[in-house]
Amino acid sequence: MIALLVLVVSWFWVGCVYAHAPTDSSLFTDWHWRLDVLLVLLFLGATYVHGWLRLRQRAVSVSPWWQLILYLAALGSVLLALISPIDALASGLLSMHMAQHLLLLMIAPLFFLLANPLAAFLWGLPGKGRQRVGRLLIRSSPFRRVLWALTLLPVAWSLYVVDLWVWHHPLFYELALENRMVHDIQHLLFFFTALLFWWPVVNPAPRLHGAVSYGFRIVYLIAATLQNTVLGMAISLPERVLYPFYETVPRLRDLSPINDQALGGGILWVSGHMYLIPIIVLVARMLTREEEIYGRASSKEVLKRAKE
Repeated sequence: MIALLVLVVSWFWVGCVYAHAPTDSSLFTDWHWRLDVLLVLLFLGATYVHGWLRLRQRAVSVSPWWQLILYLAALGSVLLALISPIDALASGLLSMHMAQHLLLLMIAPLFFLLANPLAAFLWGLPGKGRQRVGRLLIRSSPFRRVLWALTLLPVAWSLYVVDLWVWHHPLFYELALENRMVHDIQHLLFFFTALLFWWPVVNPAPRLHGAVSYGFRIVYLIAATLQNTVLGMAISLPERVLYPFYETVPRLRDLSPINDQALGGGILWVSGHMYLIPIIVLVARMLTREEEIYGRASSKEVLKRAKE
């Protein structure tokens, strides 16, 4: 809620009239120092680091280094997507726009959840703030019930996929390009639906659904891979420009709008294979778990025979 409030207030401070302005060669070094994004990232980063340090003073095992690195990498991915020259280059290249969206859909939310940030974030808040946030997450709270429903496998997958396809429809995509507020809403929805999507895969605290079956999670990711491939094909294969906006802006180098579209769709198409990495990890964990179960069963059988 704090992040959203800061974002809404800052809309009036940011001086951009256009979500994506015409481009030139300076965009390769153009950083958009948006106060709204910086304030949100600063708040999230400072709160987490403060809580992480407090927990580490009590028990090193509770706050390992790799969680801090993943969390900061998640914030860094958002910074790259929204403030770095990637955002400026996306104004003239659909392919760079796809790269920007991948940071918000696959990198930042996944790293954020892998860092399992709840405990550190809570300890980084002042006492009253920690109590208020904690009350939102108790088992009987309406907020937790809603979050439980939104992170169910079929619900999270559907929200993520529908949001992804709707925003890549030419009508809504062009609207986001031409209106700064709509474009920011698009990015917010990308990030938050991606958080919901990755939640049942990573299963961070609070554990809303207990131990989710590895098999279900693998099928879930395979389905996401297939839809991502289809969407990439739908953008890259047509022989006409789907988004006329890119025909009206100055071109960067010699990449025509139709070739840029093919490249952008190809990036989305190939990026679907990024889901294979968590799939491989889940398969490895499933096999390890089966070996452990088999090993325990074998040990029990040996003990039973020894007693006999």
